[in-house]
Amino acid sequence: MGSLESFIIGFDDKTISVAVHDLQTGKEIFINADVMMHPASTMKIPVMMEVFRQAEVGLLSLDDRLEIYNSFVSIADGSKFALEEIDDSELTLYQRIGETESIRELVRLMIVRSSNLASNILMDKVSTARVNAFVKELGIENMSVIRGLEDKKALSLNMNNAASAQSSMQMLRLIAEGKVVSGQACKEMIDIMFGQEFNESIPALLPNTVKVAHKTGWSDDFHHDIGIIFPPERKPYILSLFTHGFPVDKEAHDCMAEISKIIYEELQ
Repeated sequence: MGSLESFIIGFDDKTISVAVHDLQTGKEIFINADVMMHPASTMKIPVMMEVFRQAEVGLLSLDDRLEIYNSFVSIADGSKFALEEIDDSELTLYQRIGETESIRELVRLMIVRSSNLASNILMDKVSTARVNAFVKELGIENMSVIRGLEDKKALSLNMNNAASAQSSMQMLRLIAEGKVVSGQACKEMIDIMFGQEFNESIPALLPNTVKVAHKTGWSDDFHHDIGIIFPPERKPYILSLFTHGFPVDKEAHDCMAEISKIIYEELQ
């Protein structure tokens, strides 16, 4: 894939990781795919997977309602911290502290609007340790989920979530193949990801006939997008894009959108 590699070489002061698996042909593409990075909000997919696992075994129902609250415990020292609205991309839950919402809707807000507040409430419910354990049980290597969002004391001590483009691709491949929890659970998780409201990267330059189930993540100069891409009349392919070093959001989005377009055209 010379065109892809030559495009990426043009960003020699950035780190760009690409991992692709085509379920139609088995073709794979890996460029810097094992580089470990802060996964930002892409780690919300493992949270969703553990919620569906617990629903499957009867530990909870997706229709159960949880209280909306904004007080969480740092893994660094057990102290309490609250999320700040300015750091979140979903604001409606902050106006509803003390009310309740269904687990199903909290999962949706966590994925399609990347709600940090919904994420932390759900991680309290299912436990971060269980999220991380499920990742390991699925055989996904080079991915760890050890803390919730905006735990700044933990971050200052380098206690951080981690993933790579390849591990994220492997995770989405398992979902695309119906191998996480159950085929029905995977279908429901894909349907949720189809509702993604931030579409500046992987889907941006693809034809309107192509459906994309994906999850974005951004934090400081980390910008990622990982997804299952469904071109018409063929099996889907998995694309995982991790980037580090873009100071301007739009530059990162434009870069990832162009990479996604190149890969789409090469696979057709």
